[in-house]
Amino acid sequence: MSAPESEISSRVPLLLRVSAALSWRFVVVVAALYVVAYVFGFLASIVIPVAIALLLAALLSPGVTKLVEWRVPRGVATTVMMIIGIGVLGGVLTFVISEFSRGLPELQTQVGASLDTIQQWLKDGPAHLSDAQLQNYLNEIVKTIKENQAEITSGALTTAATVGEALTGLLLALFTLIFFLHDGDGIWRFVIRAVPRDVRQRVDVAGRRGFGSLVSYVRATAVVAIVDAVGVGIGLAIIGVPLVVPLSALVFLGAFIPIIGAVFTGAVAVLIALVTNGPIAALVVLAVLIGVMQLESHVLQPLLLGRAVKLHPLAVVLAIAGGLVTGGIAGALLAVPLLAVLNSGIRSLLSDADAEQNPEKVDVLNPQDTAPKDDTSERVKDL
Repeated sequence: MSAPESEISSRVPLLLRVSAALSWRFVVVVAALYVVAYVFGFLASIVIPVAIALLLAALLSPGVTKLVEWRVPRGVATTVMMIIGIGVLGGVLTFVISEFSRGLPELQTQVGASLDTIQQWLKDGPAHLSDAQLQNYLNEIVKTIKENQAEITSGALTTAATVGEALTGLLLALFTLIFFLHDGDGIWRFVIRAVPRDVRQRVDVAGRRGFGSLVSYVRATAVVAIVDAVGVGIGLAIIGVPLVVPLSALVFLGAFIPIIGAVFTGAVAVLIALVTNGPIAALVVLAVLIGVMQLESHVLQPLLLGRAVKLHPLAVVLAIAGGLVTGGIAGALLAVPLLAVLNSGIRSLLSDADAEQNPEKVDVLNPQDTAPKDDTSERVKDL
């Protein structure tokens, strides 16, 4: 006859019981996260445009709110902000493309001169390559391209399909953005109806805190991106690197992926400076880039993001790495905003002050309202 279950459990060491309890709970959590990630990955063509629309809504909603306060009808305010947003984005892209086209002949000339210099160095330098050897290397490159022509063509077709998917996603993002700007509060009230009534107010407050942190994050990131682009652009202009405006715009776009975005786009500027102006100019551009990054990391981000949205650099890097592995460029772009929203939302759920907070009193456009008033409580400190 077997011993009672309680007697068997009492004979199991406490450490083993705790470890087993934690293990199966950990497995369940990981399995749930895997299912969520799989569903999001399967619906990526919908999830990513909606997430981008939410980011744009966080950027444009303050303008809509301000126009509504000036007694402009909400539909008109939404239309005005959409026109302004599309106009600014379209104007910037048009200007960048035109400037790139205008500077391309100069870049081609300088690249050609640099290639001639490299070829002369290969002949007269330590390598001592002959003309015949150089021609053989070029022939091998051409042969390799011809042998992989099918793969190159397939890649081009894949790129064309990707462009079509991107245009479809862009239209979906714009369509979603219109409704987020026009009736975002109503959409949020509809979503939280799925939450049990006894905790609905807490979830409502936490959600508003999270969106407030998203607004603050997008505002701060936009300002940081402008400073990065202007700083790098001034440095490139002083040194005389071609394509200053397109490269500055590239740095601006890359800055929306914190830490690594501006580094990678800045590396393109360093490479062009190396090819067109030589190693000294490339080193100067690299020094300018490092200086701008230091200004961003130690002054702009702590000052603009504030305590409620401020995230530890290690958390930011790990979030970007995880987003890059799981979702590519889109994952890297959305990882840090998601982390900022979760940070503010969880702080609100752990806060004692937010237990009785009226959701309507949370101003999502005020950076001070992205964190609960008792943000120094012990549970929030532990988080």
